[in-house]
Amino acid sequence: MFKPVIFLGPSLPIEKAKEILDADYRLPAKKGDILQLIPTGVRMVGLIDGYFLQDYPPTPIEVYNLLRKRDVRVFGSSSLGALRAVELKQFGIVGIGKIFELFSKGIMDSDDEVAVTFTGYEGYKSDALIDIRYNLFLAKKNNILDGVTKKIILRISKDTYFPYRTYNDIIDESKRLFPSQKKQIEDFKEYLVKNKRSLKEKDAIDLLKYIKKELHGNNNNDKNDDEKR
Repeated sequence: MFKPVIFLGPSLPIEKAKEILDADYRLPAKKGDILQLIPTGVRMVGLIDGYFLQDYPPTPIEVYNLLRKRDVRVFGSSSLGALRAVELKQFGIVGIGKIFELFSKGIMDSDDEVAVTFTGYEGYKSDALIDIRYNLFLAKKNNILDGVTKKIILRISKDTYFPYRTYNDIIDESKRLFPSQKKQIEDFKEYLVKNKRSLKEKDAIDLLKYIKKELHGNNNNDKNDDEKR
């Protein structure tokens, strides 16, 4: 029996992923990777991470062609997976998580929100704008930042080209341009040490748990069918 195929990169450490779901984990999807699954017997595909800058990503038409195959289910979340899920939800892809929801509702509309640079599973070098937004939201909610400082850091984050978007560089640039807010900006940096969260990671975990639940349900159905025979 084929295991679910999961395209995973910087959204979630692979060690954490393996603790949740036994699957065929592959590096972030690039152009052609989805097409190669069409002649196989794979039944479930989880698309989380894909290439943006280092290589061409799988196109919507590639994912659509896989969706057309009988008895194949495709799930998307977190990063490229969330974007493709929004584009192809009418054709049956299952979108999972808050990021998918934000894009689906039109609250977010730019690939730049989820893009990062990375090497392999762990060595990513930049931080996703969507996660920076999330941590700024949480920091303000916890009275680490006021609204003005939150907007300053967010604006500088948005103005930074995504391969160079890191918390350290953004915080340094924020202090340089807005020295009057230095205390709050440094408080935010200290807050991140123990409290940094990732919305992309949370959505990736939700996708894996969803697939695990679906597999469990399918196994029960198969068992029931056998008992009826």
